[in-house]
Amino acid sequence: MNFAWEALILIISGIILLRISGRKSISQMTLAQTVVMISIGTIIVQPIIETSLWKTLVAASIFTVALILMEWFQIKANWVEKFITGKAKLVIEDGKLNIENMKKLRLTVDQLEMRMRLHGISSIKDVKNATIEANGQLGYEWHDDKKPLTMGDFKKLMNIPAANTMNQSEPDKQDNIFEELKNTSHGHSSGKLK
Repeated sequence: MNFAWEALILIISGIILLRISGRKSISQMTLAQTVVMISIGTIIVQPIIETSLWKTLVAASIFTVALILMEWFQIKANWVEKFITGKAKLVIEDGKLNIENMKKLRLTVDQLEMRMRLHGISSIKDVKNATIEANGQLGYEWHDDKKPLTMGDFKKLMNIPAANTMNQSEPDKQDNIFEELKNTSHGHSSGKLK
């Protein structure tokens, strides 16, 4: 009967520790977060094999605190974030494949095309920039002529006389997160929060 109580305590403790460490699906976790979560799961199972319940709870708590500290340091220092999480890598730049970055990511053209199809992208040429994010997800920006019409665009069109529709203003490049990534990868940006 003692075994049942210990198992119940471990389950409740595991839930509490995982809630403290944060809510993310596996696909959104960084490599470091995934390692810590797997370690916590492995540690929580140890008392079932061994006998020390309190050592297990202390070890799992240490892993949880370490995870929280890693995330806090990532917020405070850009180099820590870059070391622990990594940065997004451009795989399509101005509508062309960035083969060098794809090799670094060990990503084939077929794998990239599969990810693009899952987002409804039918041609590499339609994409201005695309990245593989630190969590492995695909981020992309359409070329201007492939972007869907937004409500803001529609309102602008309705207020502009028909003869003036060709003089649409360009979006500010400083606000474009893909431009920021290009500048960072070429050594021009500090990566600080604005």
